[in-house]
Amino acid sequence: MSQPLSENYFTLIDELVDKTLQGKIASTERVYIVLQRGIEKGTGEIWERCLSQRMEATKLEIDKKLKAKRILRALETIETQYQRWQKNNQQADIIHGVIKSIIEANSNELFTTIVKLIDPNQKQPLTRDKLDQIAQKLAASTAEADPQIKQNCQQIVMGINRGLESFAKLEDDLISWMYQSSNNLGFAREKPNPWRVWVKKIDSPLAQQVLAALAEQKAIADLASITNRIELIGWVELLILLQSLQQGLVTWFDQQPYNAQFGKKLSYRTLLTFAGIWSELSQTFTSSNQFQEGCLQNVLQILRLFARRDDFPLYNGIFVSLSGEYLENTLEYLGEPLKQIPGTQEKARILTLFGYSQRILGQYAPAIEFHQEALEIAREAGDKPCEIANLNHLSRTCVQQKNYEEAISYSQRALILARQGGYKLGETNALVNLGYSKVFLSRQLDRMQTDNYNEAIGYLQQGVELAAKTEDIQSQSLGCNSLGIAYVILEQPTSAIAYLEKGATLAQMAQDIYLQGLSYTYLAEAFYSLEDKAQTIKYGCLAMYLLHQINSLEWRKSAGLVTIIKGQLGDISFQESLRKARPEIIALIGIDGYDYFPKIVEEYQQN
Repeated sequence: MSQPLSENYFTLIDELVDKTLQGKIASTERVYIVLQRGIEKGTGEIWERCLSQRMEATKLEIDKKLKAKRILRALETIETQYQRWQKNNQQADIIHGVIKSIIEANSNELFTTIVKLIDPNQKQPLTRDKLDQIAQKLAASTAEADPQIKQNCQQIVMGINRGLESFAKLEDDLISWMYQSSNNLGFAREKPNPWRVWVKKIDSPLAQQVLAALAEQKAIADLASITNRIELIGWVELLILLQSLQQGLVTWFDQQPYNAQFGKKLSYRTLLTFAGIWSELSQTFTSSNQFQEGCLQNVLQILRLFARRDDFPLYNGIFVSLSGEYLENTLEYLGEPLKQIPGTQEKARILTLFGYSQRILGQYAPAIEFHQEALEIAREAGDKPCEIANLNHLSRTCVQQKNYEEAISYSQRALILARQGGYKLGETNALVNLGYSKVFLSRQLDRMQTDNYNEAIGYLQQGVELAAKTEDIQSQSLGCNSLGIAYVILEQPTSAIAYLEKGATLAQMAQDIYLQGLSYTYLAEAFYSLEDKAQTIKYGCLAMYLLHQINSLEWRKSAGLVTIIKGQLGDISFQESLRKARPEIIALIGIDGYDYFPKIVEEYQQN
């Protein structure tokens, strides 16, 4: 009768210790080889229990036996090599499982199978080294396989290899495009952009066409004639390439110490941009197939990856980092795959972002629908920060709809929940929203009496102070912006200007174009009430340009004011005033932005 496995393991441990003490084991590599031969797969718990017992017993003998310390060092070496053995075996099991899944998959499900297997949301996502190993082992495993399986696997192997090779060609230029301009950092479809740099180094049909479309600002949806003809190998290559680019960029942005907040925003933008690309690709197919389904799966994986980040932006504006047209397209493209996500915490967070983005676009009804659905899901999931955020966003959206009483109700509920749970960010936004809503309600009811004024301003100041304590730049900007707007409404322009200038500066630091543009809009109004036409023109043009860039309907408000001033001064005097402000304007939005002013004014006048 064979002895229990635990006894075999105790014997193996004792033999390794004895040989170590005798000097018969000269290297840790020898210990590893012995463990490889002696430990059976699937019996790790038994081995760990045996080794732990020997180590605990030895520790009790430290003060009694002279050689106990030497024995413990030998046991610690065994433990270290076991951990190495365990890690390598786990990786081998993962690779074996991937290969088995590919071989057993139906031919019409191979691409979707691969998309699932390399999902970055897994506990142990596949690295490029693992993908390389999978390609090698898959080729060897199917050498004598059925002809159809062999052919399918050969395509996958070639697709993986080409995807890794394509990324290797781009790796040195992963971030080089960022340094070609000091004014335009990101994925906006303007010069320069990464696609123009990368497309020059790629020669495979599908990847080249996708990058070229992005580089030339063309719709990926126009690639239907190409995507419907590409076989499995091309799609696998594109999958590996885009995922590697995405992961490389996010990793680099997340590690930027000089401006961690800005780095995170670039990471958010990267994830949403790549999600948008895959969503556009899914729109190119004339009929449903595994490639269309795989594209949609990629979208969902990226959205989940984004929503699971600890620093997910429940309040910050992220979509505004994209150009206006692309913002609308991204929302449209991502809407359909988002419906496929069940009612989870991840879905609630993505819906929150979508609602915020719709409000920026002036689409208040869909914004409320997004936030209401997100609110319901967040409650069911027990995600209090997300629930509070959606109450705050609903409050802000109701203000835009001039539904001030409901706005106050939402912000009061958000304030209660935030204080109960100790959520400072939620409390900050709730205080600002409550004061903001009360200012507008009082003006609507024409009862801006001292008590109402003091109460509203008090809430706003509490919010700004709390934001300052938590060093939350974006919330400080929102608070200063709101206070400034309140003082504009109260016809106290001097006080308004101080807060709005600070709010604009903070918004610029936070990379929140919407808040920056909104601050400039009300700065223009404040200076206009002081009859300072030069400052009105400067801030009005800045607001008009920034808000127009993100397609916010509020650009028309500042454009209207600029048009009025132009009519009052006459074209020559207006242009002279604008010319004097040129250095300050160019410092903020560049020469291209300055030169674009006439086109925006013309668009306003024509519509």
